[in-house]
Amino acid sequence: MIIFLISLAVFALAYFLYGKFIAKLFGLDKKRDTPAFTNYDGVDYVPAKNWLVLYGHHFASIAGAGPIIGPVIAAMLWGWLPALLWVVLGSVFFGGIHDFGSLLVSVKENGVSVADIAERAISKKAKIIFSLFVWLALILVIAVFAYLCADTFVKQPRIVLPSLGLIPVAMIVGHLLYNLRSNSIITTIFGLTCLVVLMVIGNSLPFYGSVGFWMLILFVYCYLASVLPVNILLQPRDYLSSFLLFFGVGAGFAGLIISNPSIAMPPYMKWNNSQGQLWPMLFVTVACGAISGFHALIASGTTSKQIANESYARRVGYGGVLAEGLVAVLAIISVAIIFGPRENFAAILKSSGPINIFGKGYGFIARPILGGFGTLIAITILNAFILTTLDTATRILRYLTEELFKIKNRFFSTFVIIVLSAALAYSGQWAKIWSAFGASNQLVAALALFVLSCWLLAKGKNVVFTLIPALFMFITTVAALVFQGLKYFAEKNITLLAVTVFLLVLAAFMAIEVVKTFLRKNKSGMINGKHQEEVHA
Repeated sequence: MIIFLISLAVFALAYFLYGKFIAKLFGLDKKRDTPAFTNYDGVDYVPAKNWLVLYGHHFASIAGAGPIIGPVIAAMLWGWLPALLWVVLGSVFFGGIHDFGSLLVSVKENGVSVADIAERAISKKAKIIFSLFVWLALILVIAVFAYLCADTFVKQPRIVLPSLGLIPVAMIVGHLLYNLRSNSIITTIFGLTCLVVLMVIGNSLPFYGSVGFWMLILFVYCYLASVLPVNILLQPRDYLSSFLLFFGVGAGFAGLIISNPSIAMPPYMKWNNSQGQLWPMLFVTVACGAISGFHALIASGTTSKQIANESYARRVGYGGVLAEGLVAVLAIISVAIIFGPRENFAAILKSSGPINIFGKGYGFIARPILGGFGTLIAITILNAFILTTLDTATRILRYLTEELFKIKNRFFSTFVIIVLSAALAYSGQWAKIWSAFGASNQLVAALALFVLSCWLLAKGKNVVFTLIPALFMFITTVAALVFQGLKYFAEKNITLLAVTVFLLVLAAFMAIEVVKTFLRKNKSGMINGKHQEEVHA
């Protein structure tokens, strides 16, 4: 309970102090029209009903399973203290400025993606490198998350009804909010009541199916979530899903107060284990619990097209990361209280998996509030956020596909994405390259921070607060890729070795482009051969 309260206090201070500072650094302008209005098209560019609806969409999209699975694995391998310190400090000084900057810069640059900002602030070559890297990574994400979600449906058939039943409920909520302009509070209560009813019925009415069948259903859902107007399905579904996590964190905190459990797990295990050394591997393992490159894609992909006022950027971007950090803290505590000091943590992690371990620990914490339903509710919440990551990733990849390959028809571009992702998912080949995703995700974060640094440079502003995190994440991720590459070479795993080398080559090219941009900066304020005013225009 003390750990949770201290973390909460640090996050609160960070939001009001450091968050306010970085908002001033990036030049937050409350009076400037956002792309949601200037580019309004009724499909992608749609201002959210209010900032809380947008916060729900953004938070649900960035959270996914990352802030639970990554911190749980890190705590089990290196100890709860290193994982906790990185979650708290990483969220405040790394993830927060990464997400806030990606969101606000995208808003100021007419709602374009981080890849497009890379072209404007660095070079066209930087955009191509960044876009290609992200495009391939998102195909992998969609394939893997579709499989994971389908596999969870098979193993936990009681969560099928609330997970899929939330889709039509969200569409009704979207219709009430935007078409009938119903009261937001009453509409939210209606949506949440329907969700609770679905969970109660689902507990007694399990649905059974194969992994292949559920993946088919999920890919059809992803197609619809990508092509339908964002305020009809994606936004209200994510908004309602966010309340699941708020409820989960609240129940966990209340359970901590009542039961006041103690921690038996050692705070620190050892520097080196089967996963690798604490540095750099812990920092790419925790991922979403502190900083994640996927967040930049969401912030500049969907959120920037829906925000109604720049003043909401700190609440949504920076505040969303801190809330996610709090979820990660709760996940670490859930693990730390159920294991003694002499356990074989690596073996337990391998046999049970991080999701089941978290469910068991959370169920113990929340028992005074949720009784025997804590574990089931924890897994339901986790799967809801896997589904949220899945649909948001599909929509972002549709934007990127349209930009890269000049496909203007959203129905066709989404069809191409779904076919490629489904082919990878059903083939099972994703399992061979998924282990490289953790480092590649953090590499996206480093590259996004470099893009933000170059954007600030073009505006003549202080780049220290983005450049230092960028350098740390870049060096850490490259080191992790090198260590992984050596391991794959020793194991003669040609597929993963090739993927790792490919990532390192892309990282090297991007780093060269960033260095060239800084070197081109001169006293007259020129960048890429253009005046700052031209770059901004």
